[in-house]
Amino acid sequence: MIPSARRLSSTTCALTALALTLTALAACGANPASGSRDQAARATASAPPRPATLAPGPAGLTPVFKKAPRTPASAAPTVALTFDADMTADQGPRAAAGERFDNPALVATLRRLKVPATFFMTGRWAEEYPAQAKDIGRDPLFEVANHSYSHYAFTKRCYGLPTVPASRMRADMERAFAAFRKAGIEHQVPYFRFPGGCYDKRALRALAPGGVTAVQWDVVSGDAFATDADAVARQVLDGVRPGSVVVMHCTRSAAPTTERALRTIVPKLRERGFRFVRVSEQIRAAGEGRAAK
Repeated sequence: MIPSARRLSSTTCALTALALTLTALAACGANPASGSRDQAARATASAPPRPATLAPGPAGLTPVFKKAPRTPASAAPTVALTFDADMTADQGPRAAAGERFDNPALVATLRRLKVPATFFMTGRWAEEYPAQAKDIGRDPLFEVANHSYSHYAFTKRCYGLPTVPASRMRADMERAFAAFRKAGIEHQVPYFRFPGGCYDKRALRALAPGGVTAVQWDVVSGDAFATDADAVARQVLDGVRPGSVVVMHCTRSAAPTTERALRTIVPKLRERGFRFVRVSEQIRAAGEGRAAK
């Protein structure tokens, strides 16, 4: 026979064990999907919104964006500086021989002046400069858009560039996005700039399944192969209007004066009351303006 004190102790232990068992069973009986839904909701709430795109154009063609709508009189006018990081698929030997297609000083100046910007990067450039591509693509000040993989033309007769066959156009674009992912670019956006700015309905039709918005410009900086930074700055300052998209370049060998021109362009436009934005902000404003009509 068990003494009474030991019987009480045993009873207490049994009750404790039973309570723990019931608690465990209750937890196991809970709906696991509920926890998953809660976690997914929290993740969705903390995730940044997907960059805006424009609705497909007529006949389902890739939409084309050139500039933002005029801002209300009560708001500061916006301007987007865009930089083409060009490198064609066949320029590897030139890079190996020492030609520089990057421009770290330009990126540093944008950061120092706190200027948001959109980089239209070729996949070949991202492969040649993966560390720089990753650095640009992880900076919340910037966003990286697609400028094709090869920087070959998507139409015939485009500044002497080799031509991408229509059957390969979408694959060329997708190859660039793959190069961005491999380089670790985080802030990539679903925008595409045609090499040379050359496109036709065939090219717009070829890229339509990719869900991108084609981005052109309304202000040409004239920095390509320019040697006079002041002339580049004057051309930009004379051309910018509220909502403008300025096309510039991020390649030392092909646009050696761009960084110096920026040192004039940025403070002068700020004096005029302009606010610098990324292209994604302008496209969102354009989309909201169309929806309101």
